[in-house]
Amino acid sequence: MRDIMGMMAKAKELQQKMQDAQAELEQVIVEGASGGGAVKVTLSAKGELRAIAIDPGLMKPDEAEILEDLIIAAHADARAKADAAMQEKMAGVTAGLPIPPGMKLF
Repeated sequence: MRDIMGMMAKAKELQQKMQDAQAELEQVIVEGASGGGAVKVTLSAKGELRAIAIDPGLMKPDEAEILEDLIIAAHADARAKADAAMQEKMAGVTAGLPIPPGMKLF
């Protein structure tokens, strides 16, 4: 019975750590860029789009498709950085837990 109570306490502690980590990730901001920095996308580590910056030289009607592709590439770059920040944060929270490889808790 004592082991079950200990496990429940650990589970509650882990749940609180996860909630704290999720709240902190909302404050982590990452920036992705493409086109040599001509297009920049800013996201929260949770993936919320915060800002887009576009070099005015790219705003030509006949080059809209290029601009669209650069925005997508900048977003992908920022998303990869956000995912890395999230993985790093969660690794600290789950350190020492016997979690199977590849299992995601978020």
